[in-house]
Amino acid sequence: MATMRYREALGEALREEMRRDERVFLMGEDIGVFGGAFKVTEGLLEEFGERRVRDTPISENTIVGMGVGAAMTGMRPVVELMTINFALLAFDQIVNHAAHIHYMFGGQARVPMVVRMPQGAGHQLGPTHSHCLEAMFLQVPGLLVAVPSTAADAKGLLKSAIRDENPVVFIEHESLYGERGEVPEAPTDHLVEFGRAAVRRQGSDVTVVGISRQARTAETAAEVLEREHGVDAEVIDPRTLRPLDLGTILASVAKTGRLVIVEEGWPHGGVGANLAALVAEQAFDSLDAPIQRVSGADVPMPYSKALEDVAYPHTRQVVEAALRALSEAPKVPAG
Repeated sequence: MATMRYREALGEALREEMRRDERVFLMGEDIGVFGGAFKVTEGLLEEFGERRVRDTPISENTIVGMGVGAAMTGMRPVVELMTINFALLAFDQIVNHAAHIHYMFGGQARVPMVVRMPQGAGHQLGPTHSHCLEAMFLQVPGLLVAVPSTAADAKGLLKSAIRDENPVVFIEHESLYGERGEVPEAPTDHLVEFGRAAVRRQGSDVTVVGISRQARTAETAAEVLEREHGVDAEVIDPRTLRPLDLGTILASVAKTGRLVIVEEGWPHGGVGANLAALVAEQAFDSLDAPIQRVSGADVPMPYSKALEDVAYPHTRQVVEAALRALSEAPKVPAG
């Protein structure tokens, strides 16, 4: 195992897949000469040249559209958008084309393309650069959606995404790029399967599901719950939202009887709302307390550091939500 930063793990995945398959090429703003806004693609231009590492104009709809066309003709493009907010400019290409072409063409065409994009608050970049919008893509049939929270998963999921025959929305969190973690070293072909959640911490009192960076927050909250309150929390990181490993979450809820869902996105129609509905539909009898949701504030992300800090979840809110769930008396069977 090697210890590397999240951004380095992503770069290594790109490098390995470009060496493995000459059809893989990269497109995006400042990914070549500058090495990427977050330095994920640093050094790739020098190794693979301008034909396979392409700097593009600032035109997200065009970048993604070119990727769709290239994928349909047999290439495997990896398109980088500078932030998930800018993906809204390419929504037509992502939703109406990339996601649906395989269906509309009766299976005669595929779009094996990856759209990489960072998201998340904490850097005082204001409302047009800081939101978590995974829920918008989660709703679209035909798309796969990945939200890795560790360096190992960033590498393994990106390699799997590049090899997949479907379009993949690959969402990275800006605050994770500098985080270090253990990653299997080459020549190990480290792949992480889509649709398989990771149980980050075993527990018996309450289940905490964290999305993207909030999976890390959930782990920290579990440590606080054990140290300060004697609570044994189980932490689950879904890793991919489409496909979703609902079975692992349901099994955990059956064990603990309580569920807390933590996400950085907005509360209305978010990932947490969807997951809460699924658990309520399929595991209602397992619940001993109402499902607790912790989300970002229902506001445009503030630029002010003080306001931004209270607009997305931290450890304290997760601990409080878990304690609220535990304060509910368990159901007593009838008779």
